[in-house]
Amino acid sequence: MNNKKVLIIKTGYSEVLDEEDNSRRVSFGDVLRTTVLLHLFKNDKVTWVTDKFAFPLLENNPFIERLLPYDFTTALQLKSEEFDVVINLEKVPGICALADNVRARRARFGFTLNTHTGRAEPYDKAYDVLTVSANVNLKKENQRTFQELLFEMVGSKWNGEEYVLGYQPSVQKAYNLGLNDEVGSKWPVKRWSEGKWSELERKLSEKGFSLSRQTKQDRRILIDLRAYMDWLNSCELIISGDSLGLHLAIALKKKVLGLFGPTSHKEIHFYGLGKPILPEEISSCMPCFEKDCQYGEPCLEKISPQKIAEEAEVLLRGD
Repeated sequence: MNNKKVLIIKTGYSEVLDEEDNSRRVSFGDVLRTTVLLHLFKNDKVTWVTDKFAFPLLENNPFIERLLPYDFTTALQLKSEEFDVVINLEKVPGICALADNVRARRARFGFTLNTHTGRAEPYDKAYDVLTVSANVNLKKENQRTFQELLFEMVGSKWNGEEYVLGYQPSVQKAYNLGLNDEVGSKWPVKRWSEGKWSELERKLSEKGFSLSRQTKQDRRILIDLRAYMDWLNSCELIISGDSLGLHLAIALKKKVLGLFGPTSHKEIHFYGLGKPILPEEISSCMPCFEKDCQYGEPCLEKISPQKIAEEAEVLLRGD
């Protein structure tokens, strides 16, 4: 059936493959990577509800007819509408309650509110996702990508569909490399040390590559999503931790190297644009999925700048 009316709720307050989080800090990367679902509804009328600060990631998206902020007015409006399909990708209890009160004529997917416990629980097809997200051991054992699990939640099979980014950067390529050295406050454990980034910067410069480092740019790069996307687009290859920058680089079809240790690289699909870089010494605690390192020296510090420089040269020179 074409032209279904579809509601997708994804604010980024909780992550699809992580435990429930009521902090209201937006995981922009999780918002962006859920856009792969839009391929399933490209002929339909999609309403997407998100945090207002995530709007730049979804504006002008060719598959989104209506973009709404998550606020009181939107909640009232949605309760008075009817959709064919409602997809709630948030595990925040209040958002689950809202989604449950929106009329769905044909199907509901994602997460619902258990009115007895007051916590999120999955609809049938999301059971595996919630189980994985709530159990560290299962997260460590998981071999499926985020995309595979997400499509499974809505009863479909992922066939390599890509992120859908509506924003068109105004800045063209100016550098060989971009060092995406900042991480969000939600996952400080993903931060590679200043010393390691500086050593990598020196090694790449010695190889003759032109480069730009995120934290050495105008402050707008750190606080303005549009300026940030423009900066990423100015670089041929992005080196980044497991963060929004990594997913944006993939969406912008940049060559990319991702630094992994505390989180799982197996959940990430690089679409042939690059690869994950892991510590040369694999610790038994990896991946820990903790917000801060509990085991002494952070595992990311065991990644060698020399190794990354060599991998970057291979990608850039095509050797």
